[in-house]
Amino acid sequence: MPDSVRVRVPAKVNLRLGVGPRRPDGYHELVTVFHAVGLFDELTATPADGLTLAISGADDLPADRSNLAWRAAELLAASTGVRPDVHLELTKAIPVAGGLAGGSADAAATLLACARLWDVSADLPVLAAQLGSDVAFALLGGTAIGTGRGERLEPVPDHAPLHWVLATAGYGISTAQAYALIDELRAVRAAPEPIGPPDALLAALAAGDPEGVGLVLANDLQPAAFTLRPELRRTYELGLEAGAFGGVVSGSGPTCAFLCGSAEDAAHVAAVLRMEEAARDAIVTTGPVPGAQVIG
Repeated sequence: MPDSVRVRVPAKVNLRLGVGPRRPDGYHELVTVFHAVGLFDELTATPADGLTLAISGADDLPADRSNLAWRAAELLAASTGVRPDVHLELTKAIPVAGGLAGGSADAAATLLACARLWDVSADLPVLAAQLGSDVAFALLGGTAIGTGRGERLEPVPDHAPLHWVLATAGYGISTAQAYALIDELRAVRAAPEPIGPPDALLAALAAGDPEGVGLVLANDLQPAAFTLRPELRRTYELGLEAGAFGGVVSGSGPTCAFLCGSAEDAAHVAAVLRMEEAARDAIVTTGPVPGAQVIG
């Protein structure tokens, strides 16, 4: 058994998020295009007697079984017949409840780290799908089409890097609340029906056309995010006015992802957002990046 295993795992943005009707199991049918970006959490797994979790970089996250990373370790142990003896040290950089799948990323990192630490073989994507809709993509990374709950993945062929500004907020938005609200808004026709297939987006990615990608960024949950947090609309509009090719609320929000033409353009958009105090932070990064990786 190694002394420790350290894994780095990226955040995601949804370039497109089409939300269909609620299914009998309570989930919504999705068609989304996931995109992994260079904002990372790190998780280190070390041998221990029993299961413990310590977290830095996020004061309000529970370090018990209600944390998805904890449940990932338990699920892997149960599925492989080993004891869940591990200490998990989680260092957060992905905002909590920010629409960037930070919790899912941490679960993916835990599956990979513990599988290496315990030297067990398991179908990690299958286990990931049991834990949550975005966990399997955090293992895969890159850019991928997600269907079902988002757990069925089809990788998108390699494409040119994209330059992003991630405008984070000092508050979170409940994913469950956002989905419930979009159902309510559609019931009174106060929100559009689901967007269609992502054909134009995939064509723009294949052509290496970031401006074309920016024009077709879309998220069915965006009206719900703006309703729950009206101040988010100002952030979104400022990013576009500052010169971004396009913008989208990622997931259920509140992070706004702005696509820019170059690193210099992204730096300018980020500077405007900071100057106008329209975001808690404005992070300049690129995508796509790989999924969860062992780095030590």
